Amino acid sequence: MKHPLLSYEAALTRLLDAARVQGKTEMVGLLQAQGRILAAPLLSDCAVPPHDNSAMDGYALRCADVAAAGTRLQVAQRIAAGATGSALQAGTAARIFTGAPIPPGADAVVMQERCRADGDGVWVDELPRLGQNIRRAGEDILQGAVVIEAGRQLGAAHIGLAASVGATQLLVHRPLRVAVFFTGDELREPGEALPAGAIYNSNRYVLRALLDQLGCQVTDLGIVRDDAAKTREALRSAAAGHDVVITCGGVSVGEEDHVKAAVEAEGALSLWKIAIKPGKPLAFGRVGEADFIGLPGNPVSAYVTFLTLVQPFLRKRQGRRGANMPPRRVKAGFEWPRADDRREFLRAQIDEAGRAVLFPKQGSGVLTSCAWAHGLVVLAPSQTVAIGDEVQFLSVQELT
Repeated sequence: MKHPLLSYEAALTRLLDAARVQGKTEMVGLLQAQGRILAAPLLSDCAVPPHDNSAMDGYALRCADVAAAGTRLQVAQRIAAGATGSALQAGTAARIFTGAPIPPGADAVVMQERCRADGDGVWVDELPRLGQNIRRAGEDILQGAVVIEAGRQLGAAHIGLAASVGATQLLVHRPLRVAVFFTGDELREPGEALPAGAIYNSNRYVLRALLDQLGCQVTDLGIVRDDAAKTREALRSAAAGHDVVITCGGVSVGEEDHVKAAVEAEGALSLWKIAIKPGKPLAFGRVGEADFIGLPGNPVSAYVTFLTLVQPFLRKRQGRRGANMPPRRVKAGFEWPRADDRREFLRAQIDEAGRAVLFPKQGSGVLTSCAWAHGLVVLAPSQTVAIGDEVQFLSVQELT
């Protein structure tokens, strides 16, 4: 029986609807939080900065005391970062350094380059403005404010923000546990001899790198030969103790493609064959308590389907905000006269004029196109393109 192809939009909706957020959490120290997914919003226990402070090395003063540029004030105190000054008296200034608290009574800071020190005094060579060079308390973060929203993948700036409000630990989602294996008697590992008919297993290295970028905890079960019993055994082993099982190859309809039948025997298959190019034979289902995803074996097909369908699913399972990255619109620097009834993902660069240009070979086995591309031009079913038309573009940098 011939099954109708599922549209890209319907397939993505099904995947995201089925993506159960990984609910287990743990507390980690800030130095261990890089790349983790925040499980609860971080609220600030303090204001940042905690007090009005100087944005410059210079002189804190009262604007009312400087009627004109060239006014001389007595320097009555010196305030370094970490120190506190006393109330500023009329007609005086305070030598102040970046980050030091503004003394009571001061309402401006004039940078030292606009002043001339003179013994126990200073000549102020510009007319100050109220609030000049003063960073106000809470200007960056108010006490009680949400500093980082739940679902953010924590990068260097997020961790710095957490430190700036005094947090020592963060509640994060446990890493998603993903088991992977690769099917095909023709596969060899780099470094092994390559007999006639064999190919190196590039999919392993692409997939592992993509999963590492997502922060997944990966168990690599290697290559499984084209054997029905071994494929079922590998599925059972992979599903035990993992949240998601991902395979490459074996999900088509050839006599040596055993993954689809193995999933149906060991679990259930709910999605198979998508109306996209490249990447039609994408499978999704469950084996035991684990989600199952079967990627096609062609390198470009595996890469494209992972970025456009599997990655949004995994991001939602991780508890991330914004699981799906929307495309932007760019001008086409190419022609595409041959319409296809499937949604197409074309490997493209953005040229100096901001237009999308295509890699000359768009075949599903041309991994060179993926290494060359800045992203993917997304064509709707039956869409043709003339130079200058607007097209949708997904940036690989933004996707990953």
